[in-house]
Amino acid sequence: MKDPAIVAIVGASGAGKTTLLEKLIPDITRRGFRVGTIKHNLHKFEIDRRSKDSWRHKQAGAIATVISSPYRIGMVMDVDHDYHPIELASFLPDMDIILAEGYKSGDIPKLEIFRPESQKEPLCINDEHLVAFVSDMSIDLSVPRFAMDDINGLADFLISYFNLIPAVSIGHRQAAP
Repeated sequence: MKDPAIVAIVGASGAGKTTLLEKLIPDITRRGFRVGTIKHNLHKFEIDRRSKDSWRHKQAGAIATVISSPYRIGMVMDVDHDYHPIELASFLPDMDIILAEGYKSGDIPKLEIFRPESQKEPLCINDEHLVAFVSDMSIDLSVPRFAMDDINGLADFLISYFNLIPAVSIGHRQAAP
């Protein structure tokens, strides 16, 4: 089992990172690849609802709580630092590629989405980790540039850049309901 490729999708707030991921994920999965995602959040957040059993377990002092059903597993865990995407990859076993939304200051390959109405200039102008740029503006950052609607071209690039080969043929995988 090889480690998954990891790429950070970065850009200013409102640039369209989540929208891009909503289009890119199905394009890559349709080709037989297993895609995992990480959403980086610099603020404290809660994903469990007040008074639910798992919330009550955390409130009682559990360091980690796993919620499990025949269809999904969720985990809430206290941590002592902001985990690097490579550390988080162990929570996403058997993925071919992990798309991490955020981590603009990180040291992993990055794909920047840029809209001039969201920011004055690209965030990764001099970032050695920038591997691709998504914008409808013609800006040369010495990396491949894709139009906002060129999801197929972007997926082709990522598969080629990371030399992705599906771990298992698509006929043997089953999607979760």
